[in-house]
Amino acid sequence: MLERANSDAQAFHHLYQGNRSWLEQWLSRRLSSRHDAADLSQDTFMKVLAGSQRIADLKEPRAYLLTIGKRLLVNFHKRNSLEKAYLDALEHLPPACAPSPEHRWQVLQTLHALDELLDGLPDRARSAFLLSQLEGLGYRDIAERLGVTERSVKRYMALAYEHCLLVELC
Repeated sequence: MLERANSDAQAFHHLYQGNRSWLEQWLSRRLSSRHDAADLSQDTFMKVLAGSQRIADLKEPRAYLLTIGKRLLVNFHKRNSLEKAYLDALEHLPPACAPSPEHRWQVLQTLHALDELLDGLPDRARSAFLLSQLEGLGYRDIAERLGVTERSVKRYMALAYEHCLLVELC
């Protein structure tokens, strides 16, 4: 057991040393900040460490790293887009109604958690769920807004609830 752990640590060290700067450069070309690229590179390697894939068994380590890196990059852009939309909405509030920096941070954290929770749901199921939960719309109103039948909304909501349950259990 100790021998396998030592072998895994060596394989990770080799993977990291041989690919960190390459991955960081690849990410830098897609981001406007070298710091963000360095962070995403580190996050990629943390995902590798936390994953179940044995590093020593990787046939195409760069392809594996790119797959993880691309997912993190997409999440990074989604997160930034969500933050920008929230901050843009705050600009339209009168100064007296503007939330404190602490409250803004809490709302952003909640938005990110909700986005992560709903990640992987089809767009219509996500929209139906959000219309129900955030705007308090009934199924008929959601159906009208989405241009679908009430029966479809029921399926979307069942899918969304099931998805949330599975995410919470895992």
